[in-house]
Amino acid sequence: SAAARAPATAEGMALAYGSLVLMALLPIFFGALRSVSCAKSKNSSEMPETITSRDAARFPIVASCTLLGLYLFFKIFSQEYINLLLSMYFFVLGILALSHTISPMMNRFFPANFPNKQYQLLFTQGSGETKEEIVNYEFDTKDLVCLAMSSVVGVWYLLRKHWIANNLFGLAFSLNGVELLHLNNVSTGCILLGGLFIYDVFWVFGTNVMVTVAKSFEAPIKLVFPQDLLEKGLEADNFAMLGLGDIVIPGIFIALLLRFDISLKKNTHTYFYTSFVAYIFGLGLTIFIMHIFKHAQPALLYLVPACIGFPLLVALAKGEVTEMFSYESSAEILPHTPRLTHFPTVSGSPASLADSMQQKLSCPRRRRQQSPSAL
Repeated sequence: SAAARAPATAEGMALAYGSLVLMALLPIFFGALRSVSCAKSKNSSEMPETITSRDAARFPIVASCTLLGLYLFFKIFSQEYINLLLSMYFFVLGILALSHTISPMMNRFFPANFPNKQYQLLFTQGSGETKEEIVNYEFDTKDLVCLAMSSVVGVWYLLRKHWIANNLFGLAFSLNGVELLHLNNVSTGCILLGGLFIYDVFWVFGTNVMVTVAKSFEAPIKLVFPQDLLEKGLEADNFAMLGLGDIVIPGIFIALLLRFDISLKKNTHTYFYTSFVAYIFGLGLTIFIMHIFKHAQPALLYLVPACIGFPLLVALAKGEVTEMFSYESSAEILPHTPRLTHFPTVSGSPASLADSMQQKLSCPRRRRQQSPSAL
């Protein structure tokens, strides 16, 4: 139990929080870089999901309803059975997300003469002119190798629930979220971050719902790092944690600013680096306040003002506020921009889009039906 644990040493806490900050920065940085090539891709399977202002405005409401539903679910039903179902669900999603994450890196290690065969899994409904594709799943031998490697991590997570396996899945979810979820413009980003700012503050400070669900939820929806690693090694069990929503939500805004930087064609990444530094500042402030007051903190309370405020001040100083707010991210990939037409299940951390959106990641080369742009 938490009461029986020895208090964390200053060194252990510094290592834990430093590692959490580093782990949060990696998916934001690399996810943002990959979001640029994702936006420019002409391959329909690699096109991002575009979040519109309507989606952004509704999301905190849907997130609140889902969070409350999960809280009641944990109160009424046995926690063991729920977590067993969740483990299986995230086992599948985690393998797919991790496979998609490591695929570009693994391609460099395959020899030139590797026998790479193409496969297609096709599932249709109806016949003739009314035939409709339900699943069109294209993959190759290299994808199967990545899937097999990810499955090893998946089995390790399923059997042991080890914190390292949890973090590998969490990092994969976060990177995929930042890469594949695109805000269509800065205004939408402000609406989404502002709404989730209120959502996070209310559910953490106003009730015990968020903390209860986060503690009851055995799923890779958070990054964890042991504060007693120096004493107990890999079997340490006194964890500091950071919800994936606190990475993905600011991350997709930071990725938008990187694409805005590139659209200015000035060969500088001023807004990206400004927002990246702002994120580090906000996260550092969260940890500092949490350490001082010894109470769980809604990270978005500090991250949202920093990630929006810092770049806005830079835009004011450079006289580029109009350009910033008139920039349309999806203009680069029209007319085939898929729109976020459904709301994923949101778990205990603030709006953990990263977890739930992995349903679209079944394969790096999977085709999806193109829907008309919302714009």
